[in-house]
Amino acid sequence: MDPRQRPYRSVLYIPGSKERALDKARSLPVDAIIFDLEDAVAADEKDNARETLKAALATGGYGPRVKIVRINGLDTPWGRADAEAVRQMDADVVLLPKVNSAADVDALAAITGDLPIWAMMETPRGMLNAAEIAAHPLMAGFVMGTNDLAKELQTRFRPDRLPLMTSLGLCLLAAKAEGLVIVDGVYNAFKDTEGLAVECAQGRDMGFDGKTLIHPAQVETANTAFVPSEAEIDLARRQIAAFEEVEAKGQGVAVVDGKIVENLHVVTAREILAKAEAISALQAG
Repeated sequence: MDPRQRPYRSVLYIPGSKERALDKARSLPVDAIIFDLEDAVAADEKDNARETLKAALATGGYGPRVKIVRINGLDTPWGRADAEAVRQMDADVVLLPKVNSAADVDALAAITGDLPIWAMMETPRGMLNAAEIAAHPLMAGFVMGTNDLAKELQTRFRPDRLPLMTSLGLCLLAAKAEGLVIVDGVYNAFKDTEGLAVECAQGRDMGFDGKTLIHPAQVETANTAFVPSEAEIDLARRQIAAFEEVEAKGQGVAVVDGKIVENLHVVTAREILAKAEAISALQAG
C-alpha cells in the first residue's frame, strides 16, 4: 500500500526481551510495532531478547500491524547477530539506529537482503545526509530519534520544539521526495496526555505520518490526532465531486467554500479518503 495511504498513526516501541509486553502488543490498537532489541534491552539480555522475539513473531497473532524490528547498530557487539536473526524472523521491516549515510544502509542490506529498511534519524550527520539516505533503493521509512538528536545538538527542551525544527524539516523533505513513511519522535511524559496531543497536532501539521510511542496509554491520543477528521473527509468528498462535475461539463474552474479546487487539491482529497478507508479496514479487522 502507498505509504501516503497506509496508516502509521501509532508506532509503539515494545522491548524484544519482555514476553508479557510482546503478548500484550497483539491486542493493542496500534498501526505498527517497533520490536526493540536496542535501547530497551540490557547488554546481558541481548542474546536472549533475540531468541524471545524470534519465537514471539513465529507464534504470530499481530494481525495487520506492521512488524518492525530495531536492531543494535552494526558497530556494536550485537548488531550483526541481530541483522542475521531478523532475516529469519517474520518481520516486515528492519530498523537501523543512528544512520549517518547511505553506506550504513548498504552495510545492513548486505546482511538482510531485500528486507525493507527503515532508518533512525537521530544524528547531526544523518540530518545532513538525509536526502542520500532516503534515496537508497531499500529505504522505506524514517523514524525521528528526537531524544538522541537533542542530546547530540545540545539543545534545551522547549514545548514548541523550535531547536529541532531544522532537523525535522530536512528529514521530512527527504522522506517526501522519495515517498517514504516518516514518523515523529517520542513524547517522553507518557502521562501528559494534553502535551502529547499538542505535539501530535504539530507533527500532523508538519506532514508526519504518525507518532512513535513509548507507552500503550499514548496510543489513543496518537490515533485520534493522525486520523482524517470528519470535516476533512467531508471537504475531500465535496472537492472531488465539484472538480469531476466541472470536468464533465467542460468548464474551467471548480469552487468549494469560496476556494478554487485544482487537480492538486483533488489528489490530496483522494489520499485523505484512501487513508480514512484504510484506517476503517484496520479497525474492522
